[in-house]
Amino acid sequence: MAGHSKFKNIMYRKGAQDKKRAGLFGKLGREITVASKAGGPDPDMNPRLRTAVLTAKKNSMPSDNIDRAIKKGSGGLEGDDFEEIRYEGYGPGGIAIIVETLTDNRNRTASEVRSAFNKHGGNMGETGSVSFMFDHVGEIVFQSSVGDSDTVFEAALEAGAEDVASSDDEHAITCATGDLHAVSAALEKDLGAPESAKLVWRPQNNVPVDEGAASTLLKLVEALDESDDVQTISANYDIADDILERLMS
Repeated sequence: MAGHSKFKNIMYRKGAQDKKRAGLFGKLGREITVASKAGGPDPDMNPRLRTAVLTAKKNSMPSDNIDRAIKKGSGGLEGDDFEEIRYEGYGPGGIAIIVETLTDNRNRTASEVRSAFNKHGGNMGETGSVSFMFDHVGEIVFQSSVGDSDTVFEAALEAGAEDVASSDDEHAITCATGDLHAVSAALEKDLGAPESAKLVWRPQNNVPVDEGAASTLLKLVEALDESDDVQTISANYDIADDILERLMS
């Protein structure tokens, strides 16, 4: 019986992983479709699409899925019409949260986002209620192996970036939102393809949360992420490593 139980657990875990992967591919596909519709189906001429395709490939999304998503956006295939909507609110411990979505049904999306906030100790706010606590910037990330911090800093400066934060694992380069694709393209010539290049909401200050609030907050973030419509979640929390380790174990 024990062996049978273990087999069931393995199958359940695989099922959960497959579901999560399918959800991720769905989110990536939506971004590709919207980017293709907005700027055309050629990644070389459409920086947003190039970034979306790069991200999809990094996450092992099959080429057929990528091509289909591009065709949907360019009118080659019938597809849903997505719009971008941002939601803002507060989570447990007074944490500010920004949720960015791509949706073909704004009523459904608003209901799902509101439900997640309500169930996990949060409160939805008006657009603009928390975004003033964040800086909206372009962020380009490279693995640390592309070069040392001085080399990357020089390349970033030359490309028109504003800041570089280097760690043992990666170099995170910041630029103005309108310069993201130009800076990314310039850096690609010197350093190769980045790990990611996207617009992010970077908190101006992080707020420490205790274990109780952190536990509920992580459940809120997970509930939001489970929505197919949610693309990104940004928040200004700071959870201590030891607390995070206990909660994730």
